[in-house]
Amino acid sequence: MRLTNFAFAVMTLAVGATPAAAQENVGVKIGVLSDMNSLYADITGKGTGVAARMAAEDFGPVLGKPVEIVTADHQNKADVASGIARVWYDTEGVDMITDGGSSAVALAVEDVSRQKQKLVLFNGPASSDITGKNCSPYAAHWNYDTYALSTVTGSAVVKAGGKNWFFIGADYAFGHALERDTAAVVEKDGGKVLGAVYAPLNTADFSSFLLQAQASKANVIGLANAGGDTTNAIKQGTEFGITKGGQKFAALLMFITDVNGLGLNAAQGLQFTTAFYWDKDDQTRAFSQRFIKQVGHMPTMVQAGVYSATIHYLKAVKALGNKDPLKVMEKMRETPINDFMTHDGKLRIDGRVLRDMYLVEVKKPEESKGPWDYLKIVETVPGDKAYRPLGDGGCPLVTAAKQ
Repeated sequence: MRLTNFAFAVMTLAVGATPAAAQENVGVKIGVLSDMNSLYADITGKGTGVAARMAAEDFGPVLGKPVEIVTADHQNKADVASGIARVWYDTEGVDMITDGGSSAVALAVEDVSRQKQKLVLFNGPASSDITGKNCSPYAAHWNYDTYALSTVTGSAVVKAGGKNWFFIGADYAFGHALERDTAAVVEKDGGKVLGAVYAPLNTADFSSFLLQAQASKANVIGLANAGGDTTNAIKQGTEFGITKGGQKFAALLMFITDVNGLGLNAAQGLQFTTAFYWDKDDQTRAFSQRFIKQVGHMPTMVQAGVYSATIHYLKAVKALGNKDPLKVMEKMRETPINDFMTHDGKLRIDGRVLRDMYLVEVKKPEESKGPWDYLKIVETVPGDKAYRPLGDGGCPLVTAAKQ
């Protein structure tokens, strides 16, 4: 049965827990907070818990004990997510939370982590506000964000001739941030935004939104949404004859599982930005083959990012010999991030991880050599080019560091 309220959502987490028991926990305990049952379940869901457990098993004991991983479903509700985070931090002895899910969920959990002075390492959310005005000394944004997505994909589409844009966005923090950041890139590169509409999360019928986009005569329809919302919009847009009429979709946040759901016939030619592709090299393939055996599909960049964040956190704790949150965060900043996903990555003072981002294009069916052979890398964009300059986000930590 699907959980319907916060009290029921966290009931199983709180049974038998006491503050004293949490204080006695001398090992490391990590909480993975994901969408387990809704439109982002393939992107995050079970796979994030699997990725964290793989990292814990690969790393081995820390502070004399095996690393413990717990998981929970935030249901894409900020109040449920913040409530789970409070229970985890206060009574369950959780030292760090990863994933985070949607941007609205992440911003709420970020506030809880700040209040509780415990760490959170985000992978699922996209809003650039996480490391901007809402930045925290206890939070890091490990994966993509709306600034990088808009910079890499938006610029590529405009330079290819997509000058006039109309946006269909998800009507919550993520969708508005992605539309805002992409519109700025489009206009900076000489394009024009003709309008935008916002659809409720998990919308089944996009017809009214697609008709407005079609009527705008924009040559690019920017999809500022994700998961099932993105695939539904593209499928229904194809049925409406939008692409046959000369308009083109720009998928501003897309995942390998979305391409799998659409199929190559429908998705071919789409370009999008990713921090990870399973078939990039021997290291990515080795991890992905282990992952698919447990989950049933190739890892998304969110799931790969959870592994990366977990490993880097554990390295810092082991090097320090303690779990002091600010000291661990400082150690993570001074240590380059290197794993199968990230090469010479850097964690900045605002919490932003700088990493290479990849502009990819979906292959034509005849180009694919087998299952999950869906993408080709068009361009590699270095982290210092893909992400927002440190001084432009309005993060108070940056200002304080300069004083």
